[in-house]
Amino acid sequence: MDSVDKDLLKEISDISGTPEGAYNIRKNGKGIERKVTENINIVPKEEGKGIDIYVKENTNGEIVHIPVIITESGLTDVVYNDFYIGKNAKVYIIAGCGIHNDHHKDSRHDGIHRFFLEEGANVKYIEKHYGEGDGDGKRILNPVTEVHMKKGSNMEMESIQIKGVDSTIRTTKGVLEEDTNFVVSEKIMTHGSQIAETMFDVELNGENSSTHVTSRSVATENSKQKFMSKVYGNTKCFAHVECDAIIKDKASVRAIPEITANSVEANLIHEAAIGKIAGEQLTKLMTLGLTEKEAEEEIIKGFLR
Repeated sequence: MDSVDKDLLKEISDISGTPEGAYNIRKNGKGIERKVTENINIVPKEEGKGIDIYVKENTNGEIVHIPVIITESGLTDVVYNDFYIGKNAKVYIIAGCGIHNDHHKDSRHDGIHRFFLEEGANVKYIEKHYGEGDGDGKRILNPVTEVHMKKGSNMEMESIQIKGVDSTIRTTKGVLEEDTNFVVSEKIMTHGSQIAETMFDVELNGENSSTHVTSRSVATENSKQKFMSKVYGNTKCFAHVECDAIIKDKASVRAIPEITANSVEANLIHEAAIGKIAGEQLTKLMTLGLTEKEAEEEIIKGFLR
């Protein structure tokens, strides 16, 4: 791998050198490095279209890295990765995609990830998206995450997109059985004429299932964002969906939260707030010696932390 590859991996996965645990590194539509462990097996699908990741039951605290990097302008890479998490396993998965585009053609990655959690399984999943390069070809990312959770399983998902992605449509779906918990945290920042759309769709089918969805975003310049969420409470369950956005310049932000209760025992909450940075926040920081621009940067940094 060259210096561009290494920099992209550092940005999206904090990888320097050989990753800890099992890993699969994909570059320009092909797997280039792979390692398995005693408890985690990675099997390539036919024709290089993705991988199947098998985590044995009772695996405790192992890490899996599955980053994707694209450095070829004009490439569209579609990958299907399936994760089978065994009973009572606990695993930490770090994914994401980095695109470096120095030319005129668009580069695009569509990553479709499906998770199948057995009873008592626990997953922490982090997905980072990043774009860079001096070309006017767009850097496009369209991730899809589907989560199927059996009794007593838990999944925490953190999605981060802070820099360089021109267009993204992010879709997250969850189907939850009893005593499950699905927590989603999203952080997005757009600038220029970038577009970011997010869609959450969660079905709470099992008693005492719950989901907590938090989206924090900053839209600047002429960028556009849209947040949509649909939560269906079909039994005794709990859901809390929260969307907060800071808007600047000539940006546009839409928030469309939807909750549907199909049971009198469903407890569903949604909140949405869009607004500019409060003047008193700026004034307070500026009295400490910061310029207005520096104060804005500090507020945004804290908001997205």
